[in-house]
Amino acid sequence: MSFESMAVLQEPYLSWLLQGLSLTFALFIFSWTTAFVLGFLLLLLRMSPIKVIAWIPATYIELARNIPLLVQIMFWYFAVPMLLPDFLQQALNRGDSGFVLAGLALGFCMAAYFSESFRSGVRSINNTQLEASRALGFSFLRTMQYIVFPQALRATIPLIMNNTLLLFKNTSIAMAIGVHELMYQVLSINNDTFRTFEIFFVATLVFLFFSVLIMIAGEFAERWAKKSRRISDA
Repeated sequence: MSFESMAVLQEPYLSWLLQGLSLTFALFIFSWTTAFVLGFLLLLLRMSPIKVIAWIPATYIELARNIPLLVQIMFWYFAVPMLLPDFLQQALNRGDSGFVLAGLALGFCMAAYFSESFRSGVRSINNTQLEASRALGFSFLRTMQYIVFPQALRATIPLIMNNTLLLFKNTSIAMAIGVHELMYQVLSINNDTFRTFEIFFVATLVFLFFSVLIMIAGEFAERWAKKSRRISDA
């Protein structure tokens, strides 16, 4: 069996696959950015000396990590819009609400994993550096920005890449709420052609290919982090 002979790789199905793949990447970038930024915010709140404030992100992280992602996506799609003002509901309905809500659900869920990765990196930094920075007059945020976060990021690159890979694979769950990403298009092609083995074989190869690319990028990023750490220690 050659790829040229596959009916699922002929038009119009090839265009369907490419459209689904482009939407998968758009969803991945949107949710990854949300998870990364929110993960940092959760980390800052969790490091607060006020126990009540630190308790809030800790509780959220435990909930996000222990509730199935599919349940979270369904909650964001069906329940969250009902809590919004009418003008925001109308704005969502006018746009691609499924894409936006799926991206937010993925981002808010994975933010818990990113935050824990950042936290492990921060905990690996010697406390004497924090004490020295405060003695020099650095504020808490300045200490985080110039001393803690750069080192924490380098230390947690393997964990960040693992979370990135997990997020990329989880984008396929967005098909449950009708987002026309890759797996949605795969199912549509299967229903149209009944060539089940062919289309799922192609989908498996596509996900495997890009997952391996993310793993390779992680290897290069980890080597760069180790090299930069050796230079800074020299």
